[in-house]
Amino acid sequence: MSVMNADFFDAIEAIEKEKGIPQEYMLEKIRQALLTAYKRNNHDGNENVTIEIDQAKKNIDITSQMTVVEDEDYVDPGVEMTLDMARRYDPHAQVGDTVNVPVETKKFGRIAAQAAKQVIIQGIREAERGLIYDEFTSKEHEILTGVVSRIEPRTGAVSIKINSNSEFTEAMLPPTERIRGEELHEGDRIKVYVVEVRKSTRGPQVLISRTHPGLVKRLFELEVPEIFDGTVEIRSIAREAGSRTKMAVLSADPEVDPIGACVGPRGGRVASIVNELGGEKIDIIKYSEDAEQYIASALSPAEVVSVTVLDEGKSCKVIVPDSQLSLAIGKEGQNARLAAKLTGFKIDIKPESAAE
Repeated sequence: MSVMNADFFDAIEAIEKEKGIPQEYMLEKIRQALLTAYKRNNHDGNENVTIEIDQAKKNIDITSQMTVVEDEDYVDPGVEMTLDMARRYDPHAQVGDTVNVPVETKKFGRIAAQAAKQVIIQGIREAERGLIYDEFTSKEHEILTGVVSRIEPRTGAVSIKINSNSEFTEAMLPPTERIRGEELHEGDRIKVYVVEVRKSTRGPQVLISRTHPGLVKRLFELEVPEIFDGTVEIRSIAREAGSRTKMAVLSADPEVDPIGACVGPRGGRVASIVNELGGEKIDIIKYSEDAEQYIASALSPAEVVSVTVLDEGKSCKVIVPDSQLSLAIGKEGQNARLAAKLTGFKIDIKPESAAE
């Protein structure tokens, strides 16, 4: 007996168009839900229940498979029926055959029907979560533009609505991933870096950041054609978000100046990124396979007299003019700290007078 009407199938078709959830997936969930509801509400012992879904005719039929027996006195009403009964459904039925008997919809109680409805709703929710997870997983380590929807006044956490193609989700930007000193307001459009996408009981959890070095890398890829096409390569980035970033670049083409490409005509390219990052300073240096040259460049804008790479591990001693010592170390040690992070070397800076 049919338990659904054409409007129901039209709704499933609309869900596919609006949410991208395949009809086959939803109809299979519905089949499972109706089967669960039937077995929960009927205790006749018959497990051989079939649910047929016909999309062309737009109906769902539920049938119970019954075995035809000869002896009328020993009929198990849940799973067996007499030959006379069987021939009401199949005129050619014989003893021992299995006959499909339509299940009357009145056998579905309100509780079972509600249970089926909940499973169907859950199926839609799971499918939506699956689509969102797949879409945002493909955007891991990429930049997405989001809209600030809410700011938690007590903690400073920011809820951001992000989208990728047609999929939307809410992501939380925790205080630790916000750029220091950056003011955000509801309705602001900002770029965020997708660090990771996790599965959770409440659906996909998209971890985003404004402090991750990857944000700077992706911003330069968007802004600088030479980086996007691979002519200029970003070899390393060290960042203290909201304050300063050091970035080492290398050109595969000797005719292309990697630093000039990143800075852009009249400084326009780097200025655009600095603006996006709320005024964060960006030092762009040339990468070198020569460790001493690389370390000297990393300490810019300070001038360096000499760099000596020491035998014990990745450490070095740097000599700078006395007048350049505070610049090399930087405010609160920031310049030296970022240079060490960028190059991977432990850097010991000494003034020229002390070295002598």
